[in-house]
Amino acid sequence: MAVKKLHLKTREAFADLSLHEKNAYLQEVADQIADTRGDARIELDKDALSRLRRYYSRRSMADLRLEEMGGPMAVSFRNIAEAIRSDEVQKLVGHEIPTARSTRRVLSNSRPAPIDDAQLMFFVPSVHDAPLKDDFNLMDIAPFSLSKSGGQGVIRYELKDSIITIEGGAEVGIATAYDYDIVINMISHLAEATRRFRIEDAKGLKPSIPPQVYRPAAAEILKFCRRELGGKQYEDLERALARLQATHIRITNLKGGEGRRDRRETESFPLIGRYKVVSRTNQDRIDQVEIEIPGWIYDGVVRPDGKPTILTLNPDYFLLSRPLARFIYRLARKAAGEGEAFYSVTELKKRSASMLPMRKFRKAIQEIVENAQVLPLPDYDLELEDRGHDLILIMRNRAKRLPAPEAVKAVSA
Repeated sequence: MAVKKLHLKTREAFADLSLHEKNAYLQEVADQIADTRGDARIELDKDALSRLRRYYSRRSMADLRLEEMGGPMAVSFRNIAEAIRSDEVQKLVGHEIPTARSTRRVLSNSRPAPIDDAQLMFFVPSVHDAPLKDDFNLMDIAPFSLSKSGGQGVIRYELKDSIITIEGGAEVGIATAYDYDIVINMISHLAEATRRFRIEDAKGLKPSIPPQVYRPAAAEILKFCRRELGGKQYEDLERALARLQATHIRITNLKGGEGRRDRRETESFPLIGRYKVVSRTNQDRIDQVEIEIPGWIYDGVVRPDGKPTILTLNPDYFLLSRPLARFIYRLARKAAGEGEAFYSVTELKKRSASMLPMRKFRKAIQEIVENAQVLPLPDYDLELEDRGHDLILIMRNRAKRLPAPEAVKAVSA
């Protein structure tokens, strides 16, 4: 993804400018951001400039009042705000676009592990393990935005037996693939607490049922997700929590054939419940947080209705640097399991909700497959086969020794 530093004025230097100079400077910044991203320039009116002046001085998203805008202007304002906050500009879909073949440069699908990295295998109840009607599962789709900065709008999947809608907040957008790491961390913690509870309960020790509130240190989350412990990571973590809390998934069950599909019932749930920052460090970094585990996850792990499964994810999943590669691994883990699975590129685009045109999406898949020949995807080998009418992605378990989905009770042994 193309990244450009802005080298913005400090807030103190900005405060010393006259009103006219501030307005001219903000218009210049907005133009620079639009040019870098390849977006159309927008002419900032008096009201827009007033909002940006307050935001530049205080860095509070509330000053932008995005909920009053809507449409392209809200998206442009969010892009400007994110660029000002981080002092850099990133192209929206640059992470999905493959490098030009003429360069013959192969990019890795993964990033290096952080220094002093230590990661244990963990049990992860997948999203579909919640007691949802008709056995829906969200590992067959991307329950997050493929944009690295969080997407705007609504993602809608129309599948054979369901309609799944993912909607983010007006101010923060939809959760990203990296935000979703926190959900994996939260569910893994709950699964481990449930395992210990069942062991003690079986011994007649009368343990307390696992709490529905998770209180981790920020450093613990970052360590689990195999990230560096730098200042930017702590800032990203706080924004990720906001996006996760605002992201809701709505599932409508369908029945009947293609000619007549009746809606049966609809369920809506957030990725995480209420959250708050419990404490901060002397450097004003997020220190400890409190996350309410939503009922659909808690009941599916602690009080399962039936026998929900738990899937074992490879810890190297966290090192996958491309959201599209993460989607493919999740799909392979669910669909291929110990064997293999086949998906057309057309179906992959549908299930990933990628915003890329089909031509560029096909190239992105080809690049991921090519890169996997050099540095393989965790657990699975990838192969593309040209069937004439479409390219078919073959996902095949490499060792064929990956643990199959197990009942929740199995991890209590």
